[in-house]
Amino acid sequence: MLPMAARRKRKVEASSRGLSAQDVAAGAPPAKVKALAAEIGGDGGAVLATYRDPLGEAWQVLAALPIEKVRPTPFQRDLSDAHVKRLTKALEDVGRFLDPVIAIRTPDGWYETPNGRHRTETMRLLGARSVVALVIPEPEMAFKILALNVEKAHNVRERSLEAIRMARELAKIDDRPEKEYAAVFEEPAFLTLGLCYEKNGRFSGGAYAPVLKRTEEFLAAKVSAALGKREERRDRLMKLDEGVAGAVKALKDRGFESPYLKAYVIARVNPLRFQRDKKPADFDDTLDKMEKALAKFDPSKVKADQLARASGPSEEV
Repeated sequence: MLPMAARRKRKVEASSRGLSAQDVAAGAPPAKVKALAAEIGGDGGAVLATYRDPLGEAWQVLAALPIEKVRPTPFQRDLSDAHVKRLTKALEDVGRFLDPVIAIRTPDGWYETPNGRHRTETMRLLGARSVVALVIPEPEMAFKILALNVEKAHNVRERSLEAIRMARELAKIDDRPEKEYAAVFEEPAFLTLGLCYEKNGRFSGGAYAPVLKRTEEFLAAKVSAALGKREERRDRLMKLDEGVAGAVKALKDRGFESPYLKAYVIARVNPLRFQRDKKPADFDDTLDKMEKALAKFDPSKVKADQLARASGPSEEV
């Protein structure tokens, strides 16, 4: 085993990577970037600058876009009314739009924002006629840019819905094996949970996280075929959840009141809970065991002190 000092990541030397300030704007843009700039002008926008990214050195365009031509990507998370309200007040107070959105031009002349939906909608509510955007020439970047979306912290539900929406888009445009998109989807459980949340927006995804962490993996099948497998897993998980809901109701009928009742029941029927090793487990085999354990679960034998000891927030995926 390497000593700790050898395993520690080396510190990056200051000012050792990327382009100098002068080089960012130097040189002539390639043909595809010139073509993009011409398309922006043809769409009613205005190119403010073409330049190279200071870190990755890729060319991109800073432009003002007609707001009516800007829309979210099909796999965007849903709008948060509360976040839009806060952002609207902030923009009104500042009186300036200082944070450009990121946009990808579609072949039919739309500008889709994988990062910036709340800012765009806020500007729309304020009556703005245009927004400033960083327009990226490479369409595939739309699936990678979501990692930069920090306007509002993602919860399990939002991350899961984004993942399944991206999977459907990728199945149509670049149907490669699901496991090749591991960096895009982030966690395999998000794909199964996304399907659950589509069926039930209040599905308790976080409560099943300890099980899913051990049983989910990215599949070798192409995304289109993997979606069918994910749907089967969704159906099994939601059927199990119906049984869990019944057990929770029985506990409530006995007078138990706690926000952790569902997590308690799931933990009681989770066969992986007390295993010392954390090796991956088979999804279907684990669900079989959970269903059998749930059928034997007796709410009448649950003691108040047991629930008190088990209470705590669910583990996140």
